[in-house]
Formats: sequence, structure tokens, C-alpha cells
Amino acid sequence: MLQAIQKTTEFILDKIHTKPEVGVILGTGLGGLVDEIAIETSLSYEDIPHFPVSTVHGHQGRLIFGRLNGRQIVAMQGRFHYYEGYSMQEVTFPVRVMKQLGIKLLIVSNASGGLRAEFEIGDLMFISDHINLMPNPLIGKNIDEIGPRFPDMSEVYDHRILQIAQKIARKAGIKVHEGTYTAVTGPTFETPAEYHYIRIIGGDAVGMSTVPEVIVARHMNLPVFAVSVISDLGVKGKIVEISHEEVIEAASAAEPKMTLIIRELLKENIV
Repeated sequence: MLQAIQKTTEFILDKIHTKPEVGVILGTGLGGLVDEIAIETSLSYEDIPHFPVSTVHGHQGRLIFGRLNGRQIVAMQGRFHYYEGYSMQEVTFPVRVMKQLGIKLLIVSNASGGLRAEFEIGDLMFISDHINLMPNPLIGKNIDEIGPRFPDMSEVYDHRILQIAQKIARKAGIKVHEGTYTAVTGPTFETPAEYHYIRIIGGDAVGMSTVPEVIVARHMNLPVFAVSVISDLGVKGKIVEISHEEVIEAASAAEPKMTLIIRELLKENIV
């Protein structure tokens, strides 16, 4: 894998003229941040060696380099999921590459099901911890040049950046929650019993992404800030039939709030 990471990094470096400081992964229906970026280079996943190709509606499939609020960033407009049939190593490969490109912080977004009674569709939840119910992406031979065999997970989501983001949200008058994200494989949405189970074990929101990418980031000692847009509710009495299109619609409606917070966060001393 190390050779593949190096080959992909070399390919990208030959195409760009910037050095990204921050990496951003944009989840389902959350690609609007791209409109805020002064784009310098855009690469289709199909053209990048060893990159998977996103197969999910709502994920554009581009790696975008540019400037946002004075920061050089690289943004994944669309991510990869385990349920698409990719291995966990393939799902997380872009994070490895972004680290090699020089990023000092990873920002991750997703659309998720909310499990707390006070949640409403369109709310934002800053992720402060997670529960992983997916295969761990670090299973297999460890590459010591990249990170340790047994990485520490006592502070997965950077506390200092969380505090800064909370201040930004308060100043902007945006209601945000903070909580634990639970990652499941999908692609089925959860049953009422599964929602109940996830709530019992400590989950505040549930989704099908994010945690593998975050684990790999922390394996490489890369700080992480992550935010969920609550796109549906897994609360007793509020569970209704849901479709992927409705998730995209709900996430897209709330996306401007998330974009504002990320845009303002980039102004701060975060890297």
C-alpha cells in the first residue's frame, strides 16, 4: 500500500501548484462548500491512480484543490463507502494520500440519523466521540512508516477545535449539538430495533461513513474535526419511511449552516 500511496501522491503533485494545509471530506448532499472555494485544480477520481470511483448519487467524485478563507485546502467532493464493495483500505486510501500531500487537519462531514429526542431534521451535531460497528480499517499488516500498530483513541476528535467551532456556531446563532456518532456498514437504513440498540450503547447519531476515515487519520496522528447533519430521525414515534433522495434533500437544506462554520473555522488558528 505504501508504494500505491507514493505513486498517487506523485501523480497529484505533478498536477497541482499548491500545498494543501487542510483536507475536507464532503458527505451526502453536502458538496455546496465547493462553491465557496477558489478552485485552482480539479481532478476526477477516475483519472487518479489507485483511487476508487464513487458510485453513490450525491457524491460528485472530484478531488478539488484551492483556497478558502486564506487556507489552501483539498476537498473530496464525494467519498467512498464500505457498502459499495470497496475494502476498508480502499475507502480510506484518499486520507492516506491527503496526509502525504501535507495536510495538517482533516475535516469530515456526513448526513446521519439522529437518535436523541431533542434532535430535529436539519440540526448539526459536532462529533465528539464515535462507536465503530464496522470492520476496522487498520486490520492487517501495519505499515510502521505510516503509524503505530496500536494507535491511541482517547481523543479522536480534537477538543480545542471543537471549542473553537462551538464559539463560531454561537456567534452565528446556529444551534448545534455535540455527541457520539455510531458507524454501521449499511446500505440498509436502520430498523426501529437497531435505532434503539444504538441509542442504548451510547450513540447519538448513526451513519455509514466517517469513522474509517477518522481512524486512519488518527493512525497518522492527523487531528480531526467532524460534523453530522441530521437528515432523518431514529427516535421512537418519529421513525418514518426514508429514502436516499430524502436524505440528500435534508442534508442539502442544512448545508449552508455547515459551510458557514467550516469557512469561519478556517480563519482560526487551527493548524
